[in-house]
Amino acid sequence: MSEDYLYPVENGKNEDIYYLDLGMYDAPKFGAAFIVDADQPAIIETGVGRRYERILAALDFIGIKRSDVSVISPTHVHLDHAGGAGYLAEECPNATILTHEAGVKHLVNPSRLVEGTKRAVGDQWQFYAEPKPIPKHRIKGLSDGDTIDLGNHQLSVYHAPGHAHHQAIYHDETADALFVADAAGIYVPQKDVVKPTTPPPEFNLEQALDDIERIRRIDPEMLFYTHFGSRADVSNALDEYERVLSDWVDTVAAIREEQASDDGVVDYFAERAELIDVWGEQKARPETRMNTQGVLQYLD
Repeated sequence: MSEDYLYPVENGKNEDIYYLDLGMYDAPKFGAAFIVDADQPAIIETGVGRRYERILAALDFIGIKRSDVSVISPTHVHLDHAGGAGYLAEECPNATILTHEAGVKHLVNPSRLVEGTKRAVGDQWQFYAEPKPIPKHRIKGLSDGDTIDLGNHQLSVYHAPGHAHHQAIYHDETADALFVADAAGIYVPQKDVVKPTTPPPEFNLEQALDDIERIRRIDPEMLFYTHFGSRADVSNALDEYERVLSDWVDTVAAIREEQASDDGVVDYFAERAELIDVWGEQKARPETRMNTQGVLQYLD
């Protein structure tokens, strides 16, 4: 591709699906959006609002008119997935914005979402753009069992609340690929490993493990990770994440027994943050802090 941040999926079934690196948090290959070049084109995920222009440039490169975009669909309303939705809605005037019904109110009025995000991400707010409200008449809420009809692509909707109660995952029946949101963790393609994503305030281990099991039952041929990219060894990926997630929660619980305060627990893991060589200091330590806080809230 001529754009160095745009990647086609080339495995025989997914040649009209693309993903692009949004440069999220100024970390390479951390946050993606997807474009489905279907009869009724779709944008899946919208990033933090910054660099949403990359999505528009990708549409231009692929040859999709902005007026032809039919669907803009963040898998949930955490602002690393939905922060760009209002910007893209303005640029794609005929698109319907689809997200789980529990998140619709936050796209109409993002003020509470912004407040909660600022608490969760701290100094990382500098990497976000202030989200734009979306008129309610342009949004449709999704629920478990719904289908997103893109003409020659059909996306089956599954509720996956372990990461957040407003999270859904989408199975592209045509491509036999799953837009997995955060339900299968963070895939780090530079190291071919999966890392946990357990942010406050709603992470729930039991539900997250149930989500993994549900993905096994869907049994797709490929996973599309918002964080980040695509992966075809689905069984190994799910086994790895199930192990990583359970071990992570157990480790946080054990260190909590040793520390005098929860702040001490958070500091303990932040000081030992992994992936600084991949994501840099500006993302690796804050990500670890946030995920530790989410586990501590779950344990309570």
